Amino acid sequence: MTEYEKLHSGDIYNPGDEAIFREQLQCLERQYDYNATRPHELERRGAMLREMFAEVGENCYIEPPLHSNWGGHHTHLGKGVYANFNLTLVDDTHIYIGDYTMLGPNVVLATGGHPILPELRERGMQYNMPIRIGRNCWLGAGVIVLPGVTIGDNSVIGAGSVVTRDIPANVVAVGNPCRVLRPIGDKDRRTYFRGRAIDPAIFGEE
Repeated sequence: MTEYEKLHSGDIYNPGDEAIFREQLQCLERQYDYNATRPHELERRGAMLREMFAEVGENCYIEPPLHSNWGGHHTHLGKGVYANFNLTLVDDTHIYIGDYTMLGPNVVLATGGHPILPELRERGMQYNMPIRIGRNCWLGAGVIVLPGVTIGDNSVIGAGSVVTRDIPANVVAVGNPCRVLRPIGDKDRRTYFRGRAIDPAIFGEE
């Protein structure tokens, strides 16, 4: 198995391998161009995302600047995904983000890790584990998601949380390390922020 093939295997590998570095550099060039676009160039940004990323659904948008190890090359976006400023993707292996998921400013999704053993770190060795974020999730500002984590559909991750383990669907989870605070329930249909009532007209109700 080549070093390049180990990117997606979970095995320890050398990220400084020449073949890896050469392709990664091309991806970073495209990312540089994306970050240099002007605010009115929305169509150009959309076209560039479709070129840069592994998959991009309809109506996706990422606010520049985007910071990504592979310029999104291993990142898969469903439809309607939105990411605010300073999204950081350590996408050395695959990241999957479901439909309608929103990422707040300064979110970090990190698939890459380094061995605890000092001798291996001294040699720059690395391993990668995929991240999977479900449909219609919301990750607040400054959330960090670590290698191998899965977040279930509809879940909300509170700002500043560090997600070290899987989070189930349909919950609010917060903290460092991130833990489930409560399920999403009927209260969330009635109120939205510190008890403020949701207007029933939003749901087409009187």
